[in-house]
Amino acid sequence: MVHVDVADGHFAPNISMGPDTVRSIRAITRLPLDTHLMISEPEKFIDPFLKAGSDIVTIHGEVVSSDQFSKMSKLIRSKDKRAGLALKPLTPLPAWFEEQVRNIDLLLVLSVNPGFPGQKFMPEVLPKVQAAARVSRSSPFDIEVDGGVDHDNAQRIVQAGATILVAGASIFRKEDVKSALRSLRDIANRGVQEVHTKC
Repeated sequence: MVHVDVADGHFAPNISMGPDTVRSIRAITRLPLDTHLMISEPEKFIDPFLKAGSDIVTIHGEVVSSDQFSKMSKLIRSKDKRAGLALKPLTPLPAWFEEQVRNIDLLLVLSVNPGFPGQKFMPEVLPKVQAAARVSRSSPFDIEVDGGVDHDNAQRIVQAGATILVAGASIFRKEDVKSALRSLRDIANRGVQEVHTKC
């Protein structure tokens, strides 16, 4: 997969890509596009990102209620795409998480504060990953971890229950990107379904 971080300068303290960037990426790859909306008003942008070619659209639990998430998830799934719920490192699983789990295809646990690449992994998110993994046993969904994922912590994150790792700086800051990705996969591969790069 290609993970695309979208920041609006409000929810996250910088500004990044929009639907046109996703459209450009879609034109050059068949890989699934995993679009993470770090934005205050996701309802305004779900349809544009779906039309641009996103395969997964992930919305932050900090900016939606249970009913809002349900409505957005249904819209995303109506286009045969996957709906994700994202949480900042210090945000616990929402009180409505288990009642909405049937509407969640992917839970994205941020392991750094949103906004800037190259931050250090926050191990305090691992109990949240473990709690989500327990819920996913009865109602399966992917658990994705993003932020500071590297060769030193990948296996521990997978052991906590993550099924998808987002790797950015630990791959793209290496001289040989392909080898760095292969090495990270080898380290984390015991139990992980996918390791994908962050765009």
